[in-house]
Amino acid sequence: MNSLWKQIIIRTTLHDESGKAYSSYALAKGYREFIILLKRHVKDFFLIGIGILSATFGFKGFLLTNHFIDGGATGISLLVSALTDIPLYILIIGVNIPFVILGYRIMGQAFAIKTALAITGLSICLATITFPDVTRDNLLVAVFGGFFLGAGIGLSVRGGAVIDGTEVLAIYLSRKLGTTIGDIIIIINVMIFSAAAYFLGIEVALYSMITYLAASRTLDFIVEGIDEYIGVTIVSSRSEKMRQMIIDKMGRGVTVYSGKKGYGKRGETKEFDIIYTVITRLELNKLNTEIQKIEPTAFVVMNSVKDTKGGMIKKRPLKH
Repeated sequence: MNSLWKQIIIRTTLHDESGKAYSSYALAKGYREFIILLKRHVKDFFLIGIGILSATFGFKGFLLTNHFIDGGATGISLLVSALTDIPLYILIIGVNIPFVILGYRIMGQAFAIKTALAITGLSICLATITFPDVTRDNLLVAVFGGFFLGAGIGLSVRGGAVIDGTEVLAIYLSRKLGTTIGDIIIIINVMIFSAAAYFLGIEVALYSMITYLAASRTLDFIVEGIDEYIGVTIVSSRSEKMRQMIIDKMGRGVTVYSGKKGYGKRGETKEFDIIYTVITRLELNKLNTEIQKIEPTAFVVMNSVKDTKGGMIKKRPLKH
């Protein structure tokens, strides 16, 4: 391993600026983690890039011409753009700035940076890329505009970022008020569509609700039916490291079960610990990366959790 690679690994993976000597094993382990992180980031930014292009096409190929809106921060931006002369690409950034700051507080620096880059990229695409109007049919505009916009948001979520910050606000308010994320999102969208009905007319508001439904269903499909919370069961030979990682790096609580693993033709059993934790959908990308670092072959089961009560899930994750 040449000197340049050693310095990169020491600074980015081992987080050491002192220049102290590391064993070949430590450097090899650091190199492996560095490659995992590099692959994850390349995949994330690819997904975010495709998501940005899809959302841009939904905006400029369908929604903007007919003044249809979506829910959330995107809907607020579209509504203000329809009522004023402010370009959408400026509003997309302006409306989402508070959500990026909030995301930094509750989700961490990496999430905030990715989200800021994704929103900036969307704004640049809206300002520079031109798409022709695909159709003038209102129903097709509502359905397919919502489809491409939802696909863009969903792909960005798969990449560990958001281009609509309403979800971050919903997570924050749900923790403060003790209600569900879904309830908060519904209340926000009722206010947005009520404003659309008042300022743009009932017909536009109704078509906009179709846009929102198409976008939300597409988003759910893209992220494989992801819900507010995800229950994660981890079966690993390195369960103690998994437990420590979830506590230290994810800032979440864990439940440890004593279990037996059956293997071989004769069904031999071996006792070991089973790890269970509950995380939010925006933390899933980070958890997968950390599991990959510790044991790529670990058996992981994920299931949808509609809501939780007690524990650490509705509290702010620890910062490290």
